[in-house]
Amino acid sequence: MAKLVFGMNLSLDGYVDFQEFAPDPALFRHWTDHVRGLTGSVYGRRMYEVMRYWDEDHPDWTQERRDFAEAWRRQPKWVVSRSLKSVGPNATLVADDVEAVVRGLKDRLAGEVSVSGPELAQSMTEFGLVDEYRLYFHPVVLGRGKPFFAGPRPPLRLVASDLIGRDVIRLTYVPA
Repeated sequence: MAKLVFGMNLSLDGYVDFQEFAPDPALFRHWTDHVRGLTGSVYGRRMYEVMRYWDEDHPDWTQERRDFAEAWRRQPKWVVSRSLKSVGPNATLVADDVEAVVRGLKDRLAGEVSVSGPELAQSMTEFGLVDEYRLYFHPVVLGRGKPFFAGPRPPLRLVASDLIGRDVIRLTYVPA
């Protein structure tokens, strides 16, 4: 049975933002290794559109960026959207019965499946499907934006904490 994991970079005050802070080299390597180890990922539409950046090579990329892109392209992806009509390579569009599809993935796959996007993660939380939450706190206070928890925070129990790179703390929680 697969484990469904929700993890993202966020500010100290709980907001996710892809423009305000970027991973240092150690954290970028961590994310590359994480993606390499995934069985697959379930994306909400907006997060998937952000990640489509990795579908095509860019001439100015470093080897580290090429490594991440290769890992991302290789993994199977399920994209939850009612507005998209098609998705890119190695991706499956999920428009209906999201709960049943994700339950089916958890039942038939082994390893970790990442859920990406706060709103999708909130839905998966409400269905009781998220097995682990990984919060990667950066030393930044934004004061606005999209919160990591799109709805009420579920009851959680801390199971691990660690420093990644120079200044990112990862807190790992499971449902209480």
